[in-house]
Amino acid sequence: MPDLSSKAAIVTGSTHGIGLAVARRLVASGADVLVTSRTAKKVMAIAEQLSDEGPGRAVGIACDVRDPDECASLVAGAVEALGRLNILVNNAGVGHMKPVQEMSLEEWRDQIETNLGGVFYCSRAAIPHLSASGDGWIINVGSLASRNTFAGGAGYNASKFGLLGMSEAMMLDLRFDGVRVSTVMPGSVQTDFGGLGATKKAWALQADDVAMVVMQLLEFPERALVSRVEMRPTRPEKKQR
Repeated sequence: MPDLSSKAAIVTGSTHGIGLAVARRLVASGADVLVTSRTAKKVMAIAEQLSDEGPGRAVGIACDVRDPDECASLVAGAVEALGRLNILVNNAGVGHMKPVQEMSLEEWRDQIETNLGGVFYCSRAAIPHLSASGDGWIINVGSLASRNTFAGGAGYNASKFGLLGMSEAMMLDLRFDGVRVSTVMPGSVQTDFGGLGATKKAWALQADDVAMVVMQLLEFPERALVSRVEMRPTRPEKKQR
């Protein structure tokens, strides 16, 4: 595990699943981490738990990443609380898996504003601080749904296709400004994401598998930029013919 005791990070959507696994590994590596989600009570409980685990410390600020003003306040609060900002992990995401003709306007907007808008809002607010650090990172947690469509995924696919395009354009925008941008794209992960947790099997990726990739990216020397990482279960369940 790398020594990140000089680093400070924000991890969005970090009270469960992949985000919590990433935040836990960052704190274990010595980093100071701001954890966040929409629920203040849960945010504060997770921050206290991770600080107790150490050796890094965690603080919590509730944020709805669909709101650009809340995202700006989140970043400002992180810099005030932690004194610096080196890493932004955009992990917050939602999925409403249903055919387009059954999807409500609210469900469509929720996915686009959380999965795509939230990444833009948080990144835009964080970039000046990340650039000032001289070795900033933005790591966006995407999905194999960024490249592979599936029935019932119209809103989710749209948000994740957009995220991949935005991430790779951001990478080109920021590479000369001291900020590297990478996208991690996992396939099936054993979490309760999208209400599908109960259908997952032992063959699926674990949240900590994705967190391991995030930590490996942070170990690369300054000269090296991994723009995209795709992850798949080694032996997925075979489809019946």
